Amino acid sequence: MKTLLKSLCLFSLLFTSFLFAQTTTKSTFLVKGECGMCKDRIETSAKKTGAKTANWNATTQKLDIEFDADKTSSDQILKQIAEVGHDNELYSAPTQTYDQLPGCCLYEREPSFLKTAITEQPVKQDNQFFVRGNCSSCKSRIEKAATSAGADSSSWDSNTQMVTLNFDPAKTSADLILKKIADVGHDNEKFTSTDDTYKNLPGCCLYDRELPLGVKSDLVHDDEAESAAPKKDFSQHADHFDKSIEEVRLIRLADATALSKKETGLTFNIGGKELLKAACCNLSESFETNATVDVSFTNAVTGTKQLKMLGLDQKYTSLTKELLPSIRGLAAPYGLNLIPGRWIGGIQLTKGGSTVVNGYESITGQINTELLKANDNPETSINFFGDVHGRVETNITSTTQLNEHWNQSVLLHGNATLSKTDSNDDGFLDQPTGNQINAAYLLNYNDLDHSGLGTHFGISFVKDQRFGGQTTFDKKIDRSKQTAYGVGIDLSRFEIWNKTGYVFKDKPYQSIGWMNQFTTHQQDSFFGNRNYWGNQNTFYSNLVFESIIGNSNNKFKTGASFLYDQYDEDYLTQNYKRTETVPGVFFEYTLTGLKYTLVAGARTDFHNLAGTQFTPRLNFKYDVTDKTILRLSAGRGFRTANVFAESQQYFGSNRQIEILGNGGKIYDLKPEIAWNYGASVQQEFKLFNRKATLVADFFRTDFQNQVLADLDISPQKLVFYNLEGESFANSFQTQLDFAPAKNLELRLAYKYYDVQAEFLGGKREIPFMPKNRGFFNASYSTDKTDKGAFWNIDTTLQLIGKQKLPNLNSNPLEYRLPEFSKSYSTLNAQISRNFNKNIRAYVGGENLLGYTQNNPIIDVQNPFGNYFDAGMVYAPIMGANVYFGLDFKF
Repeated sequence: MKTLLKSLCLFSLLFTSFLFAQTTTKSTFLVKGECGMCKDRIETSAKKTGAKTANWNATTQKLDIEFDADKTSSDQILKQIAEVGHDNELYSAPTQTYDQLPGCCLYEREPSFLKTAITEQPVKQDNQFFVRGNCSSCKSRIEKAATSAGADSSSWDSNTQMVTLNFDPAKTSADLILKKIADVGHDNEKFTSTDDTYKNLPGCCLYDRELPLGVKSDLVHDDEAESAAPKKDFSQHADHFDKSIEEVRLIRLADATALSKKETGLTFNIGGKELLKAACCNLSESFETNATVDVSFTNAVTGTKQLKMLGLDQKYTSLTKELLPSIRGLAAPYGLNLIPGRWIGGIQLTKGGSTVVNGYESITGQINTELLKANDNPETSINFFGDVHGRVETNITSTTQLNEHWNQSVLLHGNATLSKTDSNDDGFLDQPTGNQINAAYLLNYNDLDHSGLGTHFGISFVKDQRFGGQTTFDKKIDRSKQTAYGVGIDLSRFEIWNKTGYVFKDKPYQSIGWMNQFTTHQQDSFFGNRNYWGNQNTFYSNLVFESIIGNSNNKFKTGASFLYDQYDEDYLTQNYKRTETVPGVFFEYTLTGLKYTLVAGARTDFHNLAGTQFTPRLNFKYDVTDKTILRLSAGRGFRTANVFAESQQYFGSNRQIEILGNGGKIYDLKPEIAWNYGASVQQEFKLFNRKATLVADFFRTDFQNQVLADLDISPQKLVFYNLEGESFANSFQTQLDFAPAKNLELRLAYKYYDVQAEFLGGKREIPFMPKNRGFFNASYSTDKTDKGAFWNIDTTLQLIGKQKLPNLNSNPLEYRLPEFSKSYSTLNAQISRNFNKNIRAYVGGENLLGYTQNNPIIDVQNPFGNYFDAGMVYAPIMGANVYFGLDFKF
């Protein structure tokens, strides 16, 4: 009897499974999108149309669905997804719906995923006509034919399959132009191309002649495939192409660093793939393979690094986290070390003046850091890192989808420098010892498609302690009893923030967002016999309303912000206190044309100490062709200087600090004002028959009331005063990215800087800024095995030209510096092995050429004497460093 019951149960189970298998279908489709909002919109739309499960991945652009074939179909699901704004394999979203998506959701619509298009013909204007085609070669051929037939201008769009013609009726006609277009191989609503002409088109241009006019071809090609097959192979099978090949699917993998074609400003999107090319232990090391940002050590005792952009110090770049103010004020000297590299989900780097929505402090550009979230690949990962100089660290990151609308991120980090390294035997540590404990928690809610509400909450805390100076310095001994020179830096920082947004129902183009953040940052430090203590409490709030004027070609953002900064600083025996309150209002208008985008914004801020400040900014992008983009920008910015925090690289010396005030309300100095102007050209072309991108840009920054740190008045003084006269920074950069062979990516760049200011002693170059810099990066990956294993090799060579050095000629001869430093080169390299999707090992080296600055510390034998100075650093002070690490994912 038991055997019979077991048999019946087994039979029932098999029968039920059989029935379920007959009615439940699992499928995977390509669906275009960009962000977490896209993910929610796509998955919600699929489930509304009958899908039992839906999971869309932004990295692969793949949607996995399960549905009951008796109740719905993949056709119905994908049609509904297109109707809410997302192109996919079967349907293209209506242009009006796509245009009304939030800005973060505007994906690149080319190349298309369409295999079989069943969309309705778009509405066209009187000067628009349906013309069949596929790719950029079609676009060029169609527009050239139109011009040769007398059109003043023309523009063909591959998504709508429409050409827009502008012509003088007295000289030509639409019929003549369309006849010429048909003669070169492109069917249209007036004329049909001959079979021979059509069959002689390149393979990528062979559209489906059977589809209704205005519907995109079912043959999908990328520009990379234009020469993939000989013409004769396509011509032999053109009439039955869809029968001979079941599916053509070309997927373009995301670039490690991508220059956005849709952004009005010159914006680079740095992804996780780029960040893994180097050690990337913190934010300051995240730009080692990036040619736009310059990274250098600040002095010979603290081991910290600073960024420079457009030839100017880090303080003139707006550094944000989650689009909220981050590394500013008292956090300027060491804040880059407080954001672990493995916490970073992506970086957006914009050169030149950024949007007025994010504030008034951006002068040379904006660097925004996004933390890891569970939008794409929920996972837990552990990283172990160590180097030969005794630096070790561990990172644990976990991103989890709690339910349909909630997800969380838990980010943990710890590091320590254990060994005392003195590679040049000067008696001083090359890098300080110490440790850091860092933790953050993120909680996200997204229900934009139903309630229109989304919110993001974050909280973080970090404690960092460092000790440096002479190798004989003992931190356990009271400083009053110390005979050795020591440096101690004790940092603590707490942040809590929230961002909440609401998208109006039935108005996807209209939204309102509110961001709030509170930060407290404290530093307790000493440099020899000098003490510095500082505390900063900051509250920031920003309310933004976004909508359109008439149609989506006329968008605007408006709102109000409030910034509260409370500073309390002790330097030696003097105390400096101030409170800054800055309410502000802003308005930004975006005009989108057929080939151009104009963003014009202005804000007014009512600073209680700096007075009322007006900040206008303008960005313009013009698509000369689909491969050539011209950008122009101009704007104003202002900031209040924090002279002690921003000049701590010189605290490791016996220079006396002096402030030559002029009646300002902040350190007796006036606020800094700067105008930035820029122009750039972005050109895509073929090199070695593969895609290549060349970018050339020029930016100029002009200052008013710049707070100068003068090192030349005396080697024993550091003097601060407001600029009286001219101060400017000219920056020119050209960069070429190309892939000469499969899996091999190369990046070449050259930068020229001309940075000068009128100091009290006359106009001269800003010190520690090389005029010329060269950059070369190569990255090679092997093909993945069946288990997902592959090797990756990356190397970066930088050439740094000579730099103007401070004038120390009043010192004794042995304590002087030459007028200019020597040129030098650095080489970094890394080899990594992915054993599968979950395990990765890497080993790398920094400064492998071993170049170091001779005698980086002046009068190193007498650290308490008048001539001691550890701030005259212009090159690496440590020789070659080798590191290794392991990554595990669960």
